[in-house]
Amino acid sequence: MVALQPIPASEGFRYLALAQTLESSIRDGTFRAGERLPSIRELHHKTRLSISTVYQALIELEKRGLIDPRPKSGYYVKPLLENILPSPQTRSPRVTPSKVTINNLAFAVLEAMGDPDILQLGGSVMAPGLMPVKALAQSLKTTAMEKLAALMAVYEHPMGHIGLRRQIAQRHMEVLKDVSAEDILTTNGCFEAVAMGLQAVAAKGDIIVVESPTFPWYLQLIEDLGMLALEIPTDPKEGIDLDALQQALARNPVKACIFNTNFQNPLGFLPSDEKKRALVKLLNAKEIPVIEDDIYAELYFGRSRPIPLKAFDTKGLVLYCGSFSKTVSPGLRVGWCMPGIFIEKVKRLKLYVSISSPTLTQEVLSQYMQKGNFDRHLRKLRTTLQRQMADMTLAIARYFPEGTRMSTPQGGLTLWVQLKEGVDSLELFRRALEAKIAVFPGVICANSDAYRHCIRISCGLPYDHRLDQGLQTLARIVRSFY
Repeated sequence: MVALQPIPASEGFRYLALAQTLESSIRDGTFRAGERLPSIRELHHKTRLSISTVYQALIELEKRGLIDPRPKSGYYVKPLLENILPSPQTRSPRVTPSKVTINNLAFAVLEAMGDPDILQLGGSVMAPGLMPVKALAQSLKTTAMEKLAALMAVYEHPMGHIGLRRQIAQRHMEVLKDVSAEDILTTNGCFEAVAMGLQAVAAKGDIIVVESPTFPWYLQLIEDLGMLALEIPTDPKEGIDLDALQQALARNPVKACIFNTNFQNPLGFLPSDEKKRALVKLLNAKEIPVIEDDIYAELYFGRSRPIPLKAFDTKGLVLYCGSFSKTVSPGLRVGWCMPGIFIEKVKRLKLYVSISSPTLTQEVLSQYMQKGNFDRHLRKLRTTLQRQMADMTLAIARYFPEGTRMSTPQGGLTLWVQLKEGVDSLELFRRALEAKIAVFPGVICANSDAYRHCIRISCGLPYDHRLDQGLQTLARIVRSFY
């Protein structure tokens, strides 16, 4: 039996600390699939935690899809989801700069994902029930009418709401050194931060490195700005191929990079800290700016928030971007950028683009965070998303044809599903749409046909009867290509 240590009271929510310790023991093989965990009373004696705290920890593990309760028998370890289906295979697109041509196709996919009558399996969004609507409304309700009038009568400072920027700075102190509100500029969502960051460091005709596959709106942005995309092979588990990147940098005058490092959209990978450090060291040495989109960082399923590339930047060349769209509400449209040495350029761009971001939404978020509600909400959200991803993973393995491959993210909102060669994800998208189901075709995640047989599926919806029926229908459509 594993030697469980007493959990100190200083560790905050002690049931979560115990749950994490037990999860680590399950993932490292100390407790294997099918084995019985120590009883509640045994855990009580070994950890010196109360019976109720131990019970809460086991409930937490059950929610995470790691254990099953058996009446009058105890709790047993479930098979790890990582072994349900093989991981997608790494693709190697031709590593040469190219003009992007996905705009019209990307717009068509986006329009379909906005239809409320369609089962949305493609969009990387949460169900409305997962958003802290009541707490946000309460923050607005308790704001005095005079203050609301004052907030709505003036333009917000171009840098953004000072109270919110302080809150953002405080949240990043664990992963970034010496960050302050003066380093942060609020934006209308994360993508505005990415777009302004790219315009601050590159111009028409410049070569921009992206992961392959990548978030398609990066490609759309590169296309609209008249730049060239240089797609680097990316592993579904480890992230970008550093050797391929180094070779590409030696052959091409790369001006900037756009990376979505933690729980990348669409693959969901999380590189090691050593790989992140090596990546930033390589780019810092060549004075190449990096626009880092870290929008999924708070949606981790492990012990702690992953470290961003920005943490390893010694020259201020990483323009760090984030948002509350995936954690609180996409409708608030509140994001931010830490532009490093490019802050003056980004500030000028912000003035040209929108002058300032809306005061009211920033005020609501600032009050919400000051009340200490955010971390409580995130703990619940992460547990729910992990369970929904587990349900989705098992369902895809159950319904989809043999040979299907799938990513196994440790955070985020999406799964990357690789189908048989020859399956046309764009035609699959069209047929699914006729059945009132929207998926995300992999063909728009690259400027080539490398991922034509792949789709991205969202795990932001609760797994209910409608979702189960929709997945069965989607699986039948997939089988029609075989």
